[in-house]
Amino acid sequence: MSAKENRRIVLASRPEGEPKPEHFRLETAAIPEPKDGEVLLRNLWMSLDPYMRGRMSAAKSYAKPVEIGAPMVAGTVSEVVKSKRPEYVPGDIVLSYTGWMDYAISNGSDLRKLDPKQAPVQTALGVLGMPGMTAYMGMRNIGMPKEGETVVVAAASGPVGSFVGQYSKLKGCRAVGVAGGADKCKYIVDELGFDAAIDHHDPDMASKLASACPKGIDVYFENVGGKVFDAVFPLLNQFGRVPVCGIIAHYNDVTPPPGPDRTGMLLGGILRRSLTMRGFIVWDFAAQANDFYREAGQWLREGRIKYREDVVNGLENAPEAFMGLLKGKNFGKLLVKIA
Repeated sequence: MSAKENRRIVLASRPEGEPKPEHFRLETAAIPEPKDGEVLLRNLWMSLDPYMRGRMSAAKSYAKPVEIGAPMVAGTVSEVVKSKRPEYVPGDIVLSYTGWMDYAISNGSDLRKLDPKQAPVQTALGVLGMPGMTAYMGMRNIGMPKEGETVVVAAASGPVGSFVGQYSKLKGCRAVGVAGGADKCKYIVDELGFDAAIDHHDPDMASKLASACPKGIDVYFENVGGKVFDAVFPLLNQFGRVPVCGIIAHYNDVTPPPGPDRTGMLLGGILRRSLTMRGFIVWDFAAQANDFYREAGQWLREGRIKYREDVVNGLENAPEAFMGLLKGKNFGKLLVKIA
């Protein structure tokens, strides 16, 4: 790449079902120049997250879709290269939301300065960023785990699920994680301190989950859906809570799932057991952000919260990595190291 070029990856077309390479396009242009009140950013790290699949669709959602020909959205950690704002100087490291590109212009309104002395800067995209905050907010406000209760979370080795499990242990709960494969299951028990791990590839997953939850399930943090939800739902206790932040098993669906309509059974179960199920996005609780930064930062410094990163080198490799993310191929927080 020429130092005078700015690469960016744009949405070439909207996928029906699984995203494929042809749905992305790599473009190059001149590096932009900041105007008065703006800063020029060079992206160092970029986050890849499941929500991006929804932004590729034109369906109505909580955020506007990415327009055809526009850069894919993403949280980034960036270095200020040029500044025409007094509060930023070249060399500052900031959290930004520039998207899939090398360089970007910002008016400063969406930037947050990062201190490399406090934690590795890329953690602002993971354990100390949106994924960690999603786990924290969902559990604090909806899951509300109490000492002695059982908490189950799917995608338990990922950045959200791993935080949910460790948060549950800090609150004195039994933490049971569902993950894909022996290595991930071993990791969440041996490294993160989960009490039990269930491999969702196991044909006996449902029975093994029931055995791991002899007192039932009080909180299920939902970020997957599919067969994991099917196994969890019968085990939910009276007054169980289900924070819903994602359904990655269904993001590529284009038709309803096969089989009979089970809506009545679902609603009946919610009614009879007085269950609480609430969908949310992290910014629903934006007013509590400083609480998260304070508590999570302290837990991380004290070694009470651990994390794992899955790093892909090169902006050009982002589409393939993202497609793998939707199939569960990542192990830990998926990041792209751009520079």
